[in-house]
Amino acid sequence: MPRVVLPVLLPVLLLAPAVHAQTAPSTQPQKVGAEFTTERLEQLVAPIALYPDALLAQVLMASTYPLEIVEAARWLQKQPKLPPDQLEAALKDVEWDPSVKSLCAFPGVLARLNDNLQWTQDLGDAFLAQKAKLMDIVQWMRRKALEAGHLKSSPEQKVTEQEDKIIVIESTEPDVIYVPTYYPSAVYGGWGYPTYHYPPIYAPPPPGSLFFSFTAGMFWGAAIWGGCHWGWGHTDIDIDVDRYNNFARNTDHIAHHNQIQGKAGSRDAWRHDPQHRKGVNYRDSRVAQQYGGTPGSSRVTRDQARGYADRSPQRPTAGARDVGAQRPAAGGAARPQPAQRPSAGTGVRPAPAPQPSGTRTSGQASGSFSGARNPGLDRASSARGSASRGSSGARGGGARGGGGRGR
Repeated sequence: MPRVVLPVLLPVLLLAPAVHAQTAPSTQPQKVGAEFTTERLEQLVAPIALYPDALLAQVLMASTYPLEIVEAARWLQKQPKLPPDQLEAALKDVEWDPSVKSLCAFPGVLARLNDNLQWTQDLGDAFLAQKAKLMDIVQWMRRKALEAGHLKSSPEQKVTEQEDKIIVIESTEPDVIYVPTYYPSAVYGGWGYPTYHYPPIYAPPPPGSLFFSFTAGMFWGAAIWGGCHWGWGHTDIDIDVDRYNNFARNTDHIAHHNQIQGKAGSRDAWRHDPQHRKGVNYRDSRVAQQYGGTPGSSRVTRDQARGYADRSPQRPTAGARDVGAQRPAAGGAARPQPAQRPSAGTGVRPAPAPQPSGTRTSGQASGSFSGARNPGLDRASSARGSASRGSSGARGGGARGGGGRGR
């Protein structure tokens, strides 16, 4: 019997590893520089896809400046709870992109971006390199929440569906923003993956908790000036020129520095400002070339995030800012078929390049090895030593007495 069973089982045992390799989910990290897969893009937008369009736009813009997100979160922790007018005055003392400054009105949102820094940086890189596909996936995720019965109109928000199947989420009051709180692992129905790339933001809901709720409304409507110009395959983030200029005027210490020229009531396409990137590499080589940055895999370092390699958020002295840099023009995007789940793209990016470290401030050296000694101090020290030796009772010409500081 053993002679018959062994030849039969042997091929099965040899084939088992191959079958397992085909069926087991891949847990290998995505190659650095490659485009984000559809799976990864879904996980990137899941925590924010159900935000009102205006708040979603602010988060996406700000995520492209990860180091300033860290600075703003650290700065906001040291500020008392200020009313909008006092917060605007305080923001004049810091030099961040207006999109980052606007999130200071939403401490919970800013804290999430700071606490999940890898997610924030990937979100910003995906938004810059794969904006059209990313925004299509936002719509696809909204569709899943709508069909699951968790996305609906309420006293805090208005949910409407356009003829092209675009789902728009707006605040019921223009000057009040309610931030939705929801569990991505539950609100999208059966959506999920065997491995989440950003586990802290996919915690399961506690028993008996609401899948979808709202925080208290923020009445600082001037802080929200972005919006989503929806369209399958070519969604863009635009700016309400009047609101933006009013916010920049109230939070910038240089009059009219960040103003946008435009007619009253007009809207303008948002453009990434590489000056506020502050040395953080761009993940995509094409994006890096577009904005004059460095391609690579480096991110905000742990020391920078903890403040050890501090890039002070205080406004720079005169002449320190490059005010002559031109803002790059917005790029286009191909239009896919509407109402279809986007497929994974392909792309190759270069090997990672090291991220430049933060600049250390030079200053005057001090301490034991800081330079020549002061002759007057040396003479005084010598005199004290002589007096001490004279009072020690040591026999003349004998052993050296203690008490004087050696050099």
